[in-house]
Amino acid sequence: MALSRSLYRFYERRLSARLPSSALPRHIGVIMDGHRRFAREEGGEYRASYQAGMEKFEELLSWCAELRIPAVTVWVLSTENLRRPPEELEPYFDVLGHLFERLPNQARRLSFSLAVSGSLDLVPPSLALAAKIAVDQASTIPAPAMVVNVALCYGGRQEIVDACRSLVADLADRGLPADEIAERIDAEGIAKNLYAADLPDIDLVIRTSGESRLSGFLLWQSAFAEFAFVDPYWPAFRKVDLLRALRDFTRRERRFGA
Repeated sequence: MALSRSLYRFYERRLSARLPSSALPRHIGVIMDGHRRFAREEGGEYRASYQAGMEKFEELLSWCAELRIPAVTVWVLSTENLRRPPEELEPYFDVLGHLFERLPNQARRLSFSLAVSGSLDLVPPSLALAAKIAVDQASTIPAPAMVVNVALCYGGRQEIVDACRSLVADLADRGLPADEIAERIDAEGIAKNLYAADLPDIDLVIRTSGESRLSGFLLWQSAFAEFAFVDPYWPAFRKVDLLRALRDFTRRERRFGA
């Protein structure tokens, strides 16, 4: 086991050293998938798997800070996840609440600002409050080197709907007639009304657990993204998995079109 860890550390250092910093993504999106399957295969409880997953989330932030990735969006809960039974959701809500309690200290240690994207009115009030407090506390970080965006109770279609509604409402407030409002709705206007409009578009999306789909994650922002679908369940995700995805990304010739 010790030899295996040493080999992995050597491999990690080798991969890191060969990554061209100028070719790394500006914004990584991560779909943390596989908590429940990990728990079933390991013979453990969902809560333990969720806790391991949030600890992995914090590790990911350390890896991205080390690599100087400017922005990371991590999907921790989708609107569709709310359909799951209470015995699965309640421990996850509790684990997420504790995560938000820890994130301000992580923000100070790693120098990042914090944003939360999604429908916080749909999660328990205690969790929504914990998220808002964490964002406020992290906002005091001077000159943050990274932005961490937590997609909480997030749905990509709903984000686009909300952005369109916000744009139309803004145009109506300016007193524009209906026919002019329709003419003013464009891609730039919608983009400015997305949840985290100040972040650059996604360059790389990583999804764990072997699933090869977006499931509604950042549909607008990932229009020209590259994708890495990796086999490990999220709690078992390793730094070497991230480095391999980044290596493959830097080797691709990106085409922003057909």
